[in-house]
Amino acid sequence: MKESEKKHGSELRGRGSEDKEDKELDLIRPENVFESLNCAIEGVIYAVKHQRHIRYFFAIAAAALLLSLTLNLPAIEFVLFSIAIVILLFAELVNTAIETTIDIVCGKRYHALARVAKDVSAGAVLISSIGVFIMSYVIFSKYLIDPISGGLRTGKAFAGHVAVVALLIVLIAVVASKAYFGKGSPLHGGMPSGHSAVAFSLWASVVLLTLNPIVTLLTFIMALMVSHSRLIGGVHTKFEVFLGALLGIGITSLIFYIFSVISK
Repeated sequence: MKESEKKHGSELRGRGSEDKEDKELDLIRPENVFESLNCAIEGVIYAVKHQRHIRYFFAIAAAALLLSLTLNLPAIEFVLFSIAIVILLFAELVNTAIETTIDIVCGKRYHALARVAKDVSAGAVLISSIGVFIMSYVIFSKYLIDPISGGLRTGKAFAGHVAVVALLIVLIAVVASKAYFGKGSPLHGGMPSGHSAVAFSLWASVVLLTLNPIVTLLTFIMALMVSHSRLIGGVHTKFEVFLGALLGIGITSLIFYIFSVISK
């Protein structure tokens, strides 16, 4: 009799726990379309709050879309560019969902297949990023780069000279910045990263001189690898690397623009 009572009690407890889980699921499960929409929006907000890459992508997407409106892109180009941006953001959101799910299942334990899943989802984001870069170059180059290239073609014999001058000015700016902040040496550490500034200065020169998307992509990858090596070696912080890249691109583009105006 006691055994049957114990068995019956365990069954009741089991049913009680199942009822509790069902109630919790009912609380989580959206009841209508508006709650489903709210959950989707909360998911996007969570990703933006906790994933800095998504914040970067959203900021870049907003800036690019505003630029497209400023340049008054044709409808077909605007639609294609918008689709590319949406695919990139979609890939990043899916990547976040996969990483979160794996973290729930594996916790702090290492698992080879978990790493594969994370790497593959990150690879999807990378491929989407490359697609957006190519799309952006094809669409915006005729509005932004072609006017500069027109001036460069008028002084074609001096185009290489402009790249050298721009590189030298970038180096001077890096040394001056490190002297001002009083941190690091010309070739090691400090604000900003000299390697990143030089690498992206050369990349900007290649972009403006060749106007070739394949060469542009390859040199961009090389500039990224140079900058990433400074992070891996612990020589610079991410902000120092970013500031160096911004300095190299900004000064080089400005020198080429000034030369294009003078040559007209």
